[in-house]
Amino acid sequence: MDHSSQRILACVVGALWTIGAQAQTEKITIDGSTGVTPLVEALAQAYRDQNPGATIDIGKGLGTKARIQALDEGKIDIAMASHGLDVAGIKRQGMAIQEIGKVAVVFGVNAGVAISDLTENQICAIYSGKAQNWKEFGGPDLAIVALTRPESEVDTEVVRDKVGCLKSLKIPEHVKVMPKAPDMARELAATAGAVGMTTTTVVEQSQGRVKALSLGGTVPTAQNVQNRKYVLTRDSFLVTKAAPVAGVTRFLDFVRSAGGEKVIMANGAVPAR
Repeated sequence: MDHSSQRILACVVGALWTIGAQAQTEKITIDGSTGVTPLVEALAQAYRDQNPGATIDIGKGLGTKARIQALDEGKIDIAMASHGLDVAGIKRQGMAIQEIGKVAVVFGVNAGVAISDLTENQICAIYSGKAQNWKEFGGPDLAIVALTRPESEVDTEVVRDKVGCLKSLKIPEHVKVMPKAPDMARELAATAGAVGMTTTTVVEQSQGRVKALSLGGTVPTAQNVQNRKYVLTRDSFLVTKAAPVAGVTRFLDFVRSAGGEKVIMANGAVPAR
């Protein structure tokens, strides 16, 4: 091999080593809406499985302003978000928004509650305190443990907006407030008689410990979400810099791929198209 060929080979080997090193040290930091977290965690795990050198760290939650500020300051690479995005304002800050899916917001119950459906009036009876035992709805002789999310959270906003009798209902003090989505998921899974607003993603990931109730006979299936027959839904977004780093772009490409869509559907959500 002549001297020129040796130099070319050395450059190629060096470039490949650099690419390999970048892949091995690829790190993505994500934070934001805890309601979107379960879906993104599933996508992140699937991406890690395909890319063993990638590290994806997902935070414990940031509020609406805090997540965008953290992205702007470079403290995170991706902000998770749901309803209420100031799209124009975000774009003015040099950021881009990727819709990844739509998920049903449901009234979930502990698996020991042997009912499958609630009407709007029954839901309001529970959250007003008028109904206190599941036997009132044909279920087991078991005390109802009503749970809710803070008023500023998307799941609460969705049910308040779409369930007519909840719009102005003052929630009594005995209804326990779950600060974050993971808190609600844990309480529903662990507490006999529990009921609270959550998502089909949480239900899918609960390993049978939480059930999703239909609403007035309408089941929260993907088809019913797509055709808007089931009205309690929330959107899931990922916000990035307008020109994200290569590792973030690769992750977003995976999310939008057939493999990413498969993960989204397997976790109770409908991929954005």
